[in-house]
Amino acid sequence: SQLTATKPGRRVVRDKGTYVILRELHRCEREPDVLAACENLIQVLIGDEPGPGMENLLEVKIPEEVEEQLQRRDREEERWRREEEEAGGSTPCPEELSG
Repeated sequence: SQLTATKPGRRVVRDKGTYVILRELHRCEREPDVLAACENLIQVLIGDEPGPGMENLLEVKIPEEVEEQLQRRDREEERWRREEEEAGGSTPCPEELSG
């Protein structure tokens, strides 16, 4: 995600078709941390460009209460993923289906 911290970096990553690769990786990946990283990067790639003064995402200051909300959401998503894995709710990769 360091490559997508700046506007020129996001442009290059988008222009290389990275979204399609990440989408396919996300379909097949089982590791929760890798899935979360894919989802975060996909959001950056498909989201609107940040407004003036926020072009470099590494320099954006997040208010403490927003940071706490994001962390709480991350914990809830992780708990949901574990429950899904325990219930066997994951979709197999095409390679797993063929053999």
